[in-house]
Amino acid sequence: MPIYEYRCAACGRKSTFVTLSVSAALDPVCQHCGGKDVRKLVSRVAILSSEDGRADKLDDPSALAGMDASDPASMARWMKKMGKEMGDDAGPEFEQEIDRAVEEAEGGEGDTGEDGPPDDLGAAGD
Repeated sequence: MPIYEYRCAACGRKSTFVTLSVSAALDPVCQHCGGKDVRKLVSRVAILSSEDGRADKLDDPSALAGMDASDPASMARWMKKMGKEMGDDAGPEFEQEIDRAVEEAEGGEGDTGEDGPPDDLGAAGD
């Protein structure tokens, strides 16, 4: 089943449409605001693999190539790669949180979402 994505010129949001075949007629309308001025997007291709297939890829020692457990940036790249390998899109918040943690580990302040200094995650009593 083909999946088509369009971006609305009015609201800027993306709408997704599933059709039964490539030749099926499609008159796309923004699913968010009802706008008809939509532009077709080039979408990523999704390749489905079984849970066993994904587990086999993660079990491969080459999946750890280039990873340095003492380097936060290296660990962040590995975490993002493993997240994608699992086939679930954790969303931009996942990658932003990883990037924030790397920045903190490298001595930056990061964005804690609070007005004060970050809490000590190792403190007792939480």
